[in-house]
Formats: sequence, structure tokens, C-alpha cells
Amino acid sequence: MWAEVRAIDASSVGEALSVSVRAGVPVLLWGSPGTGKTSVVRALGEALGWPTEVVIGSIREPADFAGLPIVVDGAVQMAPPLWARRLAAAEQGLLFLDELTTAPPAVQAAMLRVVLERVVGDLVLPDGIRVVAAANPPEEAAEGWELSPPLANRLVHLDWPVDAKAVSQGLVMGFAAPRPFDGASPTDAQALAGRAAVGAFLQVRPTLVLDVPSAAGQASRGWPSPRSWESVARLVAMCEAVGASEDARTLLVLGAVGEGAGIEFLSWLANMDLPDPEQVLADPDGFDLPERSDRAFAVLTAVAAVAIAHGDAASWSAAWRVVARVADRAPDVAALAARALAGARPAGAELPAGLLQMAPVLRAAGLMRTEGHGDPRPD
Repeated sequence: MWAEVRAIDASSVGEALSVSVRAGVPVLLWGSPGTGKTSVVRALGEALGWPTEVVIGSIREPADFAGLPIVVDGAVQMAPPLWARRLAAAEQGLLFLDELTTAPPAVQAAMLRVVLERVVGDLVLPDGIRVVAAANPPEEAAEGWELSPPLANRLVHLDWPVDAKAVSQGLVMGFAAPRPFDGASPTDAQALAGRAAVGAFLQVRPTLVLDVPSAAGQASRGWPSPRSWESVARLVAMCEAVGASEDARTLLVLGAVGEGAGIEFLSWLANMDLPDPEQVLADPDGFDLPERSDRAFAVLTAVAAVAIAHGDAASWSAAWRVVARVADRAPDVAALAARALAGARPAGAELPAGLLQMAPVLRAAGLMRTEGHGDPRPD
């Protein structure tokens, strides 16, 4: 699979870039100098109708991100630079952090807060501001540094290819912007299904929840952590929402958690064939629980999460019917779903029929106590 990914053309990388921007996940383009990274980011901003602010890390100081101290009414404030104020005024836009590997460690540390917390000085950037970065490989950067692991783990890493055909056509006809996916967003079901899939995979491969590489070069790219797995869930949901290509989804997953963990997750996902939680809620009595425990976990947690997101009594009751049908076969998974549903009971929703038949599951979920002569009582 990885050999195929390495051969993916620039259009697929551009698509992956656009999906990441749409999902609000910070992304880093790796490539040699002069290969059009800045041009494609500007083109994407124009396609979206957003302003693009280019901030070159190699010529900046930590204060350009942490803010300059000024005294206002007897108190010290950290004044943000003009580029941050322009983005805040626009409310939507692209912040392009260029030449990350030529930025010294002190500047990278100051950038970290911008990428993670979206804070510049004392200014909080609006949610509509998306972060895109670019870097040359350290061996190609003048006096280059590896990215610090904390900064690297907050980014999706995409290798920017040099496609002779695309360059040739671009010089003659103009360089095409990536498809902007303007206005697209995952449904509640898609977002929750993405989280359920990642959660189910990590139940099977718990050692991949956190795997910090020991080599500096590997730690400066994507690697597994709770933060990067959360990014995978968001990216998978966005790919589903916009109908992204398999190539783009592969690039995004591998760029977030690295090659080894990413390939394992994609292979596992390809063999899951999970039902749509909306369809399960529409016909809870026709649902067949998958035999595999990881698939059962993914399906039930997604069904419960979607029902809770809907917030209506009909969805809540349908989810309970699903839980009741699988309680005997998968009590641990059913208990998890029952706990989530019990904490989100909609107003006016009646307790499901046959609740007491699920007594073992409800006790496991901490939702039932025993009183008197051992009769189970719902809490």
C-alpha cells in the first residue's frame, strides 16, 4: 500500500490538503524549495474566497507569535502582530506558516501555541481561521532543524510531489486550485461513526494509542497519540462527507499517525464493513450484531452516539431496542451503550419495555441497584 501512496499525484495531495482545511485540522506540506507549495495554498484561499496570510518562520522572532508586551492602563498586555489582527477581522482565512524547518526551536515553541490553541499574543483567532504550514526537508533547508515532536504531533504531514506533467500544464494554462469543498461538513452520524471506528480500532490495538518514535527524524513527522487519533476521526468523517477519494483518505490517515499505525488502521477499516447507524436506528429489530467484538463495539457506540445527537425520544427508544437485542451476546459493549443512553434521556421519553430483562447489563453499567429481597430497581 505505501508504495502506491508514494506514487500518488499532486491532485490527490491537493485534495487531501483541502479536506484537512475543511475539517479544521492543521496540515503541513513537505517538499523541496520552489515546488509550488505557497502557490497552491494561495490558490486554495482564492477558491474559498478567504484571505491568506503568509508568515515565514525563518525570519520571525518568538515575539511575533507570543506577542509584544505593551502597557495599557497600567497592565501588561501581549500585543498581537498585524497579520493576526487582519485574520481576526476577516473571521475566515488561511494562516500559512512557511519554512518551519528553518525556524529555530524557540520560534517553533512560540508557533506551537498558535497551532494548538489558536492564540497569538492575547488574541484568540476565530474558529474560521485554518492553519496550513510548509517545510523543506531538514537536509534541504539552510541551517535546518527537525520539527519538535509536540509541534509535529499537531499537524497532518503531506509530502508535496513534483509532477512534471502538472508543472508543464500549469505553466501554459495556469495552476489549478484544489477543490475547495466550500461549506461541506460531516453529519452528526458521520462524525460519530468516525470516532466510533477509531475507538473500536484502538480497543483492538491499544499499544497504538501512544507510540512516540525514538528517532528524531520520525518524531518530526506524524505519529500515534490520542491527539492525532482524534484528528484521524475528524478527517475520516470529513472524507465521508465530501466523498473524497481513497487516495486522499489514505494520505490523511498516514500523515496524521504515521505509516505503520496508519496502514494498520486503514486495513482494519477496509475489512469492517460497518452498517450505517442511521439505518440501524430506522430498523432496530432487523439489525444483526456483528460476530467480531471490535465491529460490535464500533456499531453499538455509533448507534448510541447518533441517537443521543438526535435528542428525540424515538431515536433514544430505538437505540435501547438495539442494546436489548445484543445484551446477551455482548454484555460489556451493551453496558457501555446503556450507560451513554441513560445519561441522555430526552424529556418525555419512556423507559423501554423489557428493561428489567436487561438487569445484568444495567448492573454492569452502574444503572441498577438491588433493594429489599434482591429485586432489581432502576436508578
